Amino acid sequence: SMTGDARKRLDAIAALEELGAGFTLASHDLEIRGAGELLGDEQSGEIQSVGFSLYSELLSRAVSALRAGKEVDLEGSLHQDTDIELHTSALIPDDWLGDIHTRLTLYKRIASAPDAAALRELQVEMIDRFGLLPQQTKHLFEVAALRQKARAIGVRRVDFGETGGSIEFNQNTSANPQELLQMIQRQPSDYRMQGSHKLRLTFDVEAVEERMRIIGEILDKLAA
Repeated sequence: SMTGDARKRLDAIAALEELGAGFTLASHDLEIRGAGELLGDEQSGEIQSVGFSLYSELLSRAVSALRAGKEVDLEGSLHQDTDIELHTSALIPDDWLGDIHTRLTLYKRIASAPDAAALRELQVEMIDRFGLLPQQTKHLFEVAALRQKARAIGVRRVDFGETGGSIEFNQNTSANPQELLQMIQRQPSDYRMQGSHKLRLTFDVEAVEERMRIIGEILDKLAA
């Protein structure tokens, strides 16, 4: 009447007697019951709410703070991050790269790339290892590049869909206020301020590639 999984667990216990057996046993148990779907819709918990990149960044900051003997400030860490939402699929498809560990490693490397040159090098490396990038992965790199630009001038969030969107600034933003004012004066039907820290984009752009181009140009102007 014993199940197959129960037999596997008993075999694992019987085979492990040396130092460090607890970790190996836990690894066997993880293989038997499965690790869950880290990036999928079936994953529960905080990682589904904030996304893998931000979750990894928060975890890294928390570990660094604890190692330095400092208090962990997750709220402050969350407010410092930059969110880019262009309402399109930006990911590494599992039918293009099946190994979940490799995909997770690449997600982390893309999210933590320090500049545009590092992103280009990583893109070349992935093409060399796995072939031409799918469209979703190209979008992933483009979003990462926009995040670098936005973070550099203190932009908290960019949200731009087919029917418009917004750019939200941190209080300590370094965005050029003169350029921002000129944008609004030149195109009042397309740009307007909502409060003191949010620029509304009041025009429609259906193609996601065009939305990426427009956001890139706006961020470049505000960084001048």
